[in-house]
Amino acid sequence: MSLKILSPFGPKMAKLSLPKPLVAKINQEVDKIITSNTLSKKYNYSKQLAGEVEQEIELPNLFVNKFLKKFFETNIKSFVKDVTGKTAKQVKLKNFWVVRQFANDYNPIHFHDGDISGVGYLKLPKNFSKSKKKYSTNGSIDFVHGSRMFLNKSILNHKPKVGDLLFFPNYLMHTAYPFSVEGERRSFSFNAEIDKSISKIFHG
Repeated sequence: MSLKILSPFGPKMAKLSLPKPLVAKINQEVDKIITSNTLSKKYNYSKQLAGEVEQEIELPNLFVNKFLKKFFETNIKSFVKDVTGKTAKQVKLKNFWVVRQFANDYNPIHFHDGDISGVGYLKLPKNFSKSKKKYSTNGSIDFVHGSRMFLNKSILNHKPKVGDLLFFPNYLMHTAYPFSVEGERRSFSFNAEIDKSISKIFHG
């Protein structure tokens, strides 16, 4: 008789890959913004976020709607369907922003709004996880839920690669660690809302 691992408790996540052309397209848009003082000021998103990082930029709605909306709506619907068995008829991308992190920058533990959130990776410094320790968390992201107990690790650590994309429920606590090497760790995050009849389990 084979042993089947069940996952009846705790929030579910999804991992997928961002197509290389889409990674390039987002990086191109970010580079256009950061090389313009006017655009950098216009799309500055730092005041709305918790990160102790170099720069946080909101991507323009026109860009998101033209190049990102379809991909993310399709995959968010698939994620919801796979986990709940229900079909989301509505997916609204509330906000979409890019985080530019350099040596010693970090993002403290926090959660998001909306229903479904995500993080994806656009650029990573060479050897960003380099550390004197045997197990390094440098430049990685931790997702935290509950307390560490027998058969419950409570922490999922992910060492990112360019193109990695993770979906998770908005309330899932997470934190991005600093690193010590030169170079930019460029990631993006988003928050999305779906049908309240699916996301709000206590709805009337």
